[in-house]
Amino acid sequence: MKRVCVFCGSNPGANPAYVQAARELGAELVKRKLGLVYGGAQVGVMGAVADAVLNAGGEVIGVIPEQLKTKEVAHSGLTELRVVPSMHERKRQMAGLSDGFIALPGGIGTVEELAEIFTWAHLGIHAKPVGILNVAGYYDHFLKFLDHAVAERFIKDELRAMLAAADSSPALLDRFEAYRAPATRKWLDAASS
Repeated sequence: MKRVCVFCGSNPGANPAYVQAARELGAELVKRKLGLVYGGAQVGVMGAVADAVLNAGGEVIGVIPEQLKTKEVAHSGLTELRVVPSMHERKRQMAGLSDGFIALPGGIGTVEELAEIFTWAHLGIHAKPVGILNVAGYYDHFLKFLDHAVAERFIKDELRAMLAAADSSPALLDRFEAYRAPATRKWLDAASS
């Protein structure tokens, strides 16, 4: 693994623990000699994780759509900033540059990015680890929703297990190092259709 993509908010959120966790994740990435790929902003949780990696001497690649370059205040001190024409191109490039994906706290855009990359894992489009850094229980309800989807037979247990969750950066990255994609993929239950 060379680089990890981090999906997260361009706002700091209500709980200072979110920004603190971003800083800790950034430091842990550099400690493990992993680069960061992220959305390119210098503000919020996004800016905190990027600054932590940069301050520790690590590599940071930001990918930001032209329309968000000014709104999210693009980070000017990155190893590389890629300005792309669309959100679709942003996600495509972030996926291609990364060997794993972590969601820190963020809004609907963060959840959308996480859901898409997790879906791609289910479909076998990639075999990279996907995880949630569940800071202060931020993603508890999302994880319960996934468990409910398993109980209702919309997600297989093995596929649900592909999403790692931990409340600390070292624990989550340890799980990434041990990750092996399952042979099972998404299924359609023809008997019930």
